[in-house]
Amino acid sequence: MNKVGLGGSCHWCTEAIFQSLVGVVKVEQGFIAPKDDNDAFSEAIIVYYNPKEIELKDLIEIHLYTHKSTSEHSMRDKYRSAVYGFDNKTMLATNTLLNLLQEDFDQQLITKTVRFGAFKFSDNRFHDYYYSNPKKPFCETYIAAKLQVLLNKFSKHLILDKINSSHE
Repeated sequence: MNKVGLGGSCHWCTEAIFQSLVGVVKVEQGFIAPKDDNDAFSEAIIVYYNPKEIELKDLIEIHLYTHKSTSEHSMRDKYRSAVYGFDNKTMLATNTLLNLLQEDFDQQLITKTVRFGAFKFSDNRFHDYYYSNPKKPFCETYIAAKLQVLLNKFSKHLILDKINSSHE
């Protein structure tokens, strides 16, 4: 099993997106700090995945399309646009993939490859937020829209029963 950290938007949103994918074994929601600044935490997730079922390229591409990966905004300290690598192999692969995927975007990607430093879990009551609360206004307004991007663009990677049951 491999793992990668992802940040860029609300960790409730990011958690729901990656919980919905075939090959993702576990998602931990919380805050990640880069290795060079263990005090600079921002909302993020750690994704544990089976590379035989879903590749790192797919995870990064999905990540880029489900958050504002080309937009610097006032909340970037809270929502750092990053792929956090736990080892050199993942760091190198991520840099290559970000350069390759840049071709799919009209604007410059701001998403960075960052060495993982530290992790703090978010409060337990927020774990599995979307799938525990799909009818809450935040979920219907923000998370459902991101899941719609998955349905439209990445349906081959989805656990369709899981997404469909959340809409019932």
